[in-house]
Amino acid sequence: MSSEQSHTRSETTGPGMSPLSDGEVPRRGRRFGSDASDAGTLAAEVDTHYAAQLKPSRVSGKWLTYMVTFVAGTGFTLFGYDQGVLSSLLTLPSFQDQFPQTAGGFGGSRSATLQSFLVAIYELGCMAGALSNLYVGDKLGRRHTISLGGIIMIVGAILQTAAVDYAMMLVARVITGLGNGLLTSTVPAYQSECAKAHHRGQLVLIEGSLITFGIMMSYWIDLGFYFTTGSISWRFPIAFQILLALIMIICMYAFRLPESPRWLASKGKYAEALAVLAALDNTSVDDKKVIATFNGICDAIAAESAGGFGFRELFTNGRTQNLRRMLLGVVAQCFQQICGINLITYYLTSVLTDLGLGPEMSRIISGVNGTCYFLTSIVALFIIERIGRRPLMFWMALAQAITMAVLAGLYDLSQQSNKAAQVISVLCLFLFNTWFSVGWLGMTWLYPAEVTPLRIRAPANALSTASNWIFNFMVVMATGPMFANIGWGTYALFAVVNGVIICPVVWFFFPETKKYSLEEIDIIFALGHNEKRSPVWYSQRPEEIPPAGSKEAEHILGRKGPSRPDMSEKAMSQKKGKNGMGRILEGEKDKPTTQHSEFGSQQV
Repeated sequence: MSSEQSHTRSETTGPGMSPLSDGEVPRRGRRFGSDASDAGTLAAEVDTHYAAQLKPSRVSGKWLTYMVTFVAGTGFTLFGYDQGVLSSLLTLPSFQDQFPQTAGGFGGSRSATLQSFLVAIYELGCMAGALSNLYVGDKLGRRHTISLGGIIMIVGAILQTAAVDYAMMLVARVITGLGNGLLTSTVPAYQSECAKAHHRGQLVLIEGSLITFGIMMSYWIDLGFYFTTGSISWRFPIAFQILLALIMIICMYAFRLPESPRWLASKGKYAEALAVLAALDNTSVDDKKVIATFNGICDAIAAESAGGFGFRELFTNGRTQNLRRMLLGVVAQCFQQICGINLITYYLTSVLTDLGLGPEMSRIISGVNGTCYFLTSIVALFIIERIGRRPLMFWMALAQAITMAVLAGLYDLSQQSNKAAQVISVLCLFLFNTWFSVGWLGMTWLYPAEVTPLRIRAPANALSTASNWIFNFMVVMATGPMFANIGWGTYALFAVVNGVIICPVVWFFFPETKKYSLEEIDIIFALGHNEKRSPVWYSQRPEEIPPAGSKEAEHILGRKGPSRPDMSEKAMSQKKGKNGMGRILEGEKDKPTTQHSEFGSQQV
């Protein structure tokens, strides 16, 4: 192969894509337009023959969707496991012997504070990881950021397992949190950007269910090792999370899962983006649906990438409504934490012991509670696209308020060993988990990823995830001292937060995103701005929303002239080596194209 041929081949091969074999020459591309536009409006001039020959993953079609979901879900299982694992360990004699600062739990103000700090400092690490994604996320891409988060979590888990004193455990939990912050601020965006609009909600909620699966797993493993002696009773449950992180990272690269098509297109890798979209649909790159999706992505990117990105853009409104949309994600994540769920997730065994139950029974009930938590979270998968995001968040918050109010009323009776009060209190803890798992568990990972525009999606998701962690820290840090000092008032406070704050804000300010593409959500907010009407109103009237990529949509979004990227041969040669597309090579246009198949590539 000559040096010139080698140079040409390197230009036309993008990262994560299989290179062309010898003898395969990229052929002339096709020009096609959006279905909703005039014939003279060009979506792009793409080297479709070259794009068709790219193999962005070892699998395609439904199996590619399954593997993306599996890897993303493993990340959230890891997240859930790490959340729940300390719940039963805090009251374990061998754990308290190793870390005497935590002995006594809710029984004393000092021990409650130090125990809460050991648990809560993890959230500060998570917040730092989420904020670091402001820079890391768009530089590395979605899949490499997820893998980096997993590697950091492995290091943190090793240090936690080997901890010999309180200070070492604090540092180890911060490191673990740093990795988890990167992971949880990237996975929802990766899943949303690889999912179809009508499946997006269900796929992301599967991740939410897997958080509860991880919590359930940690409770039962904690119970099993409760009957062992020595430090293995707490070291093994902590070390087990390493296995989950390894599975996630190995599957990411063993199956060569692709980068998000929206991230690829935003970096100018148009051929690769088109190839990934075709692989996800298990079809050819010139399929009409693939082209329509590609057009919508390019339209959104072209409008959002005008000029360089500045952090101040997060605080602008106008047609894009960046500030409003960023705040919706931040507030949704905040509400998830301040509703009271962390009282149960992080301290369930301590809460049950505080109600008068014995150590063994407390752990058994924790395991059963975690199992019910996981099973009820599956309900959301079947109703999210029927009922929608907004109604579920509102009605479940109202139910949570009622449940917390009952717990507050029965608190003193439960501590007096009133069996009826204890039974009802335990039932209320189960019910609260049920309401939360249906309305809030996965929803607040899905909603910020849906509601923010592509141009600010990575930094906005990082901020919303940071909001999750800072309020998580606040609640987890305060729970122990609150129980030690105000008792039943702890439950009463969370009842007020759910009923008086969360319910009204969701009702008046949260637009519905059910079954809208990410590009159509841009149109909803632009319409609200143009017509001086709440986006909530438009989100409930899909007949008012024009198709993404149509002339009407372009007008609403305020776009002038061709909004799609110029991928002509002249333009591409000027950008040579920068966009993964390379240059468009001339050839015969009537040659067969390559279709993606779940069993390989075929000539058609």
